[in-house]
Amino acid sequence: MIIDESKKLVMIFKNSIGKKVSISIEDPRDDITKLEIKTAMELIISKNVFKKNNYSFVEAVEAVGAQIVTTDTVEYDLVL
Repeated sequence: MIIDESKKLVMIFKNSIGKKVSISIEDPRDDITKLEIKTAMELIISKNVFKKNNYSFVEAVEAVGAQIVTTDTVEYDLVL
């Protein structure tokens, strides 16, 4: 029995030292388009709004990919 289903949009970037980093957005719209995702990723890069481990996404950065991840949570009652 599935108790909970969740979705997230995972946007994958390459940072200024060549490592892949990702940003996840919980509960993306069901009708989100590829163009909207690409535009959002470009905006994130151009505004330099995120940093990770002191490396900026903006320097020599590229959008690598994106995916919608759906997770089903199944809970088991182990008390017999």
